[in-house]
Amino acid sequence: MKASGKNEMNQFSSKGFAGSLRNAYTGIKVLVKSEKNARIQIVILILVVIAGIVLRISPAQWLAIVLASGMVIAGECFNTAVEYLSDAITTEYNSIIEKAKNVAAAGVLVSAIVSVVTGLIIFIPAIFRFFDA
Repeated sequence: MKASGKNEMNQFSSKGFAGSLRNAYTGIKVLVKSEKNARIQIVILILVVIAGIVLRISPAQWLAIVLASGMVIAGECFNTAVEYLSDAITTEYNSIIEKAKNVAAAGVLVSAIVSVVTGLIIFIPAIFRFFDA
């Protein structure tokens, strides 16, 4: 098998920034279509954004929400990528692949817990202020 040169592109490579954006957009479509948890997380994110607007949270609080939410969605992307790659390697049971999948899932869980705690810290006082006003 001949090694490919720099000018040769394989079927998975992208050409330039526009190609990278197309690949990322395709990845988001795959994630949303194939992962129920990602769809749930997006619905929760929409509800959080609506709550943030209604409760008029501060710019610093928006930053925390954006970072926490981004962490959860990115974690779901990485977890899904590990699952796809693992399933492409073998359909037979493999204890190391199981560990990799479990650790990736744990990453999503940790990010989701951090996100919920962040939301509680921001929204509980905001809710009290909203009803006291």
